Amino acid sequence: MFTLMKLEFKKVKMGWYVKGAVIANILILSSLFFIGYIEKLEGNVFFLDYDEVFIIIGAFVRATFIIFAAVLIVKLVIEEFKNKTITVLFTYPIDRKKFIGVKLFIVGSLTFISIIISNLFVLGSFFALNPYFQIIPGTLSLEMVVQQIIPIITFAFAAAGTSLISLYFGMRKLSVPATIISSIVIVFLISSHNPVFSVASIVYIPLLLAVIGILIAFLSIRRIDKIDII
Repeated sequence: MFTLMKLEFKKVKMGWYVKGAVIANILILSSLFFIGYIEKLEGNVFFLDYDEVFIIIGAFVRATFIIFAAVLIVKLVIEEFKNKTITVLFTYPIDRKKFIGVKLFIVGSLTFISIIISNLFVLGSFFALNPYFQIIPGTLSLEMVVQQIIPIITFAFAAAGTSLISLYFGMRKLSVPATIISSIVIVFLISSHNPVFSVASIVYIPLLLAVIGILIAFLSIRRIDKIDII
């Protein structure tokens, strides 16, 4: 399995993913400070409390990497089927299901890890810089941080599973636009937030979508022997 994963990483050249993730994190952090600072100058409050900081940053990060996951699905699966290059892999004496399973495992695990690391980076940077900009008043306690560990991991797992839903739309007609657009629609569905009602803070919705995404991945792996590549 690890040999197949190395082969996929070498073939796709994941440098673009790392660079994109770094740029995305910097843009998320910069946007939060820019909007927060402008709101402060106008006498408004962008973040009501620290809990809202965790919700908004978490939503931004998950939205970003669900779309990144769709791009990964395009590169690892959709384009290979569309361009028939996957026939080369299927000539190897290895079960087709294992090839597709490895590809989808890479998408899910990389999305999960990226969300965890990005949450730590953006949250850590935000709280480190906040004393200089005073975007949100008060002091962040260790207890607040500890309370957010399990939600961050849970949401990251849910987002990783949810990201696989776009596979269904992409594989229907081997469509790159359908894969990307479906991920954007999913992001809008699970990331909306306002002070009155926040979908982004409800973990049950992305967990349900994660179950659907994992089921889609499982069925795709099961059906791979029936797909005519030629």
